[in-house]
Amino acid sequence: MNKWEDNKAWFLILPVFIIVAFSAVIPLMTVVNYSVQDIFGPGQRFFIGIEWFKEVLSDGRLHEALWRQLLFSGLVLLIEMPLGIGIALLMPKKGWGSSACLVILALPLLIPWNVIGTIWIIFTRPDIGLFGAAINTLGLPFDHTASPFDAWVTVMLMEVWHWTPLVALLAYAGLRAIPEVYYQAAKIDGASSWAIFRYIQLPKMRGVLTIALLLRFMDSFLIYAEPFVLTGGGPGNSTTFLSIYLVKVAVGQFDLGPAAAFSLIYFLIVLLFCWLFYQALQAVGTGDKQ
Repeated sequence: MNKWEDNKAWFLILPVFIIVAFSAVIPLMTVVNYSVQDIFGPGQRFFIGIEWFKEVLSDGRLHEALWRQLLFSGLVLLIEMPLGIGIALLMPKKGWGSSACLVILALPLLIPWNVIGTIWIIFTRPDIGLFGAAINTLGLPFDHTASPFDAWVTVMLMEVWHWTPLVALLAYAGLRAIPEVYYQAAKIDGASSWAIFRYIQLPKMRGVLTIALLLRFMDSFLIYAEPFVLTGGGPGNSTTFLSIYLVKVAVGQFDLGPAAAFSLIYFLIVLLFCWLFYQALQAVGTGDKQ
């Protein structure tokens, strides 16, 4: 078999490259084109270089949205990662109970994002919502449409409820992949439950937890549909995250140049943080092996 016949398999993935080119590369090039031009209408455009990038980077509203986004993503990771691991540790290892837990955990992940926001609007209404009315009945004023703190709490609870099951399912998969001989050796040595978790389960789950961390950070940093449906970015700008701010610039103000420049900066920020997370986790894994 010659070299040409060995490489024929590449033709099988050629349609994938074509689809990616139309769905990702070409739109990206369009955004880059908009970010360096000032467009007044059909056939009326002027090259302005990096002026839109300078304008966006000096925008105080963008800085506020960025810090708000970082705080939100940080809180989400601090809550969902330990909670998901804890749920995975408590789940049955086999039998019908294991199957039932997996199905129940997967249910929130099957609900469309815009429907999640609608569900939580009804659930947290201060007059008829099960959660909102119950909190007000206890004498604690709660209204996510009027109080920035209540809006933050509501968005956080919604995000944790929606995506913690993903962390739990990934952690459970990592736990089930650990060979039983490790637990048998730990039992012979008289290791405690904490020692088993610290020296066996956690190191063996590092791969799936890295995936969970990166997925949850990217998704929480790009969150749009749920808070937009639930709060619309309010009250005020208290829940105006980067994605909502971008849509307001692009659609609300129809400033396509600044919006394009901002979307590229947004993409680079996500890419940078994912790379930093990955490098940090890899460094921790290398240190444990040594």
